Amino acid sequence: MSPAALRHHFLRSLASLATAIPLFRPGSSLPGANAPLVSAPPLDAETGPMRAKPWLRLSLRASVAEGMFAEVFTACAGATVLTAWAIALQLGPFLVGVMTSMSFFAQFVQFPAAWLTSTFGHRRVALTAVCLSRLAVLPLCLVPWLPLSLAGQQRLLVGIAAVSAVLSVVGNNAWVAWMGELVPRPLRGRFFGRRTALCTIAGTLASLVAGVFLDRTKQIGAVGAALPALSALACIVGVVTTFLMSRQHDPAPGSSAIRLDFEAARVPLRDPHSRRVLLYQVAWNASVGLSAPYFALHMLQNLKMTFVVMALYSAAVAGVRVLLAPLWGRLIDRVGAQPVVLACSLGLSAVPLIWLFPTAGMLWPLVFDVVLAGTLWSGHALAVFALPLAVAPRKGRPFYLAAFSTAGGLAYAVTSALGGGLASVLPTHFTLGQHEYVNLQVLFLLSSVSRVAAAFLATRIIEPNAQQARSFGALAELLWPRARPAPAPVLAEARTGNGEN
Repeated sequence: MSPAALRHHFLRSLASLATAIPLFRPGSSLPGANAPLVSAPPLDAETGPMRAKPWLRLSLRASVAEGMFAEVFTACAGATVLTAWAIALQLGPFLVGVMTSMSFFAQFVQFPAAWLTSTFGHRRVALTAVCLSRLAVLPLCLVPWLPLSLAGQQRLLVGIAAVSAVLSVVGNNAWVAWMGELVPRPLRGRFFGRRTALCTIAGTLASLVAGVFLDRTKQIGAVGAALPALSALACIVGVVTTFLMSRQHDPAPGSSAIRLDFEAARVPLRDPHSRRVLLYQVAWNASVGLSAPYFALHMLQNLKMTFVVMALYSAAVAGVRVLLAPLWGRLIDRVGAQPVVLACSLGLSAVPLIWLFPTAGMLWPLVFDVVLAGTLWSGHALAVFALPLAVAPRKGRPFYLAAFSTAGGLAYAVTSALGGGLASVLPTHFTLGQHEYVNLQVLFLLSSVSRVAAAFLATRIIEPNAQQARSFGALAELLWPRARPAPAPVLAEARTGNGEN
């Protein structure tokens, strides 16, 4: 493959990662792992050179800058910092699970968000909702001075997470429609590929800086002031991102309101192909939800990791994901999404088990998690994005994608809360055999077992116009085809031709 072709494929793989439905990983929301195009149409191949208009060039530059500042916002108010807030306010595992699952539970507003976007216009809704979602953390700046009890501060934190999550879903829905109109199809692969790459760099650097800041303030006992300061910076960055979004052109300012058709929303449930994907999504997100919200808590409370180490870990996983995206993209093009979903689901079932071995004085087993999780989440993200697009008809596709997001989000949110409740009733530390474990590691073990069960559901998925893997043998044959010997009749003819009897 020529360097130009490799660069093109790499950027398109980054673009596909940008559209993947996000799954929270241990430590934080990974840099560049936000999913700005969850409901976007598939990325078309480039049709040739295109002359961009001046207003389009300015809009695309503003969009790239906005994405990079959005990663700074995530570093200041994302999952890692929210977990630090949870520890500072003494939230138990149950409330931590509820708080971190809000973004999934908020997928319930997908259908109302689509109605708002179509009624009031994508640009207006995106600017308003995104701005409010990023300013929702403003009350955290004042927590030390508010006349609230500890329980009141806890409820405030969970409430802010809920409001921000709902507004983010509404804003994302409108932003997707806006970008679909703004970015021409021939430019989408290149544009979103470069945008995702630059956002990944910005997010990694911002996470490291925020980690150093939190570690330094923790050493001098000033975390209580550092967290409000980060929230204030997040609000300022949120205003900057809104300004940059306002600099982007609106090529289709008109709006055509649609009515909330709940009957159309039930169509995916009647489609047998869609129903199988939906069942896998529910089972998989439920199994991931059991453990995903608690990795960051485990890192901070039990493994005693610093924020810098957590940021480096997250950056390493993100780097592996991005580097291997082109390989997964080629494999999906060759065999389809269903075999890749099955293979990655089986492999990811082992990831939570890795977290049974690290201790505060022995973190090196996490190297295996970086390699395994980074590799397999990269393939899973690409395949799980391509699969709904393959089974959903073009007409009614938004309803199909909204159904997948809603069902998967509900499953994740429910099991996150259940996992937190289970961890709350278990002893914080217990001894089994000669080894000491913590309550969160029970959730990791349960998540691993349930992921295996969810992986078996992937064998039932029917992907049109793709090779299917119904068993482990068929999966191995598809992913690692062996060289076969020539058929016997051909060999016999060859021997006859050489004068052998």
